[in-house]
Amino acid sequence: MDAALNRLLPRSGRLAEAMRYAALAPGKRFRPFLALEVGRMLSVDEAAIMPAACALELIHAYSLVHDDLPCMDDDDLRRGRPTTHRKFDEATAVLAGDALQSLAFEVLADPASHADAQVRAGLVLSLARATGQGGMAGGQMLDLQGSDEIETMKALKTGALIEAAVEIPLIIAGTAGSERKALVGYAKDIGLVFQIADDLLDAEGDTATLGKAAGKDADAGKANLVTLMGVVEARRRGEELVNKAKARLDLFGERASSLRSIADFMLERRR
Repeated sequence: MDAALNRLLPRSGRLAEAMRYAALAPGKRFRPFLALEVGRMLSVDEAAIMPAACALELIHAYSLVHDDLPCMDDDDLRRGRPTTHRKFDEATAVLAGDALQSLAFEVLADPASHADAQVRAGLVLSLARATGQGGMAGGQMLDLQGSDEIETMKALKTGALIEAAVEIPLIIAGTAGSERKALVGYAKDIGLVFQIADDLLDAEGDTATLGKAAGKDADAGKANLVTLMGVVEARRRGEELVNKAKARLDLFGERASSLRSIADFMLERRR
């Protein structure tokens, strides 16, 4: 994934430097990995998924750059390094995020990503929905407003892009019916598990391990799933969702073993 991103990203100038700093920072690459694994299970060649997988990571990188800005969460540390606006400056970070988002859609719309224009349009639509008012941007707005609709906010801010990671290979494979329904449900479940784990890590983790500031929600008096439920109940809810997600994969048999492992990883991760 890093090699593919490296080939896609521009190289010349300060803006390109900031884009590369943000997109190539050490990270899990979870969303593109999920897209590739769902594609593998559906017998789609990795090369057919890779451009869209890169677009997912570019969108994720853009969202982190903007999320860390002083006008948003005002973070100084991300993935164990200074945030993009601290490494460069605030204006450059804004432009780097904008350019990463544009590049993601450029990649999807390019005929090199898929020969079928209808498939390309479907990919663009899926990622646009996950990114905009009905997805990440809408979730971030609810977060800024201090909404008490915590699960809705998390589903939009974090879960929408995880759902897109599963939907993208479904579009490329042309999968419909019960298989599509099962995988979309799986994505919704693990999207919420991902956020429960994030909130648990914020409450119980440390900055050195996380690579970002720990305890920020508590320090800011900000509600999250852990402050609402408590650690024990939040973990129980996470385990319930993991089991639900894995049960949705029964119709795929052993083909879904990797996706079951991903569901377990969601709650067990330490950063």
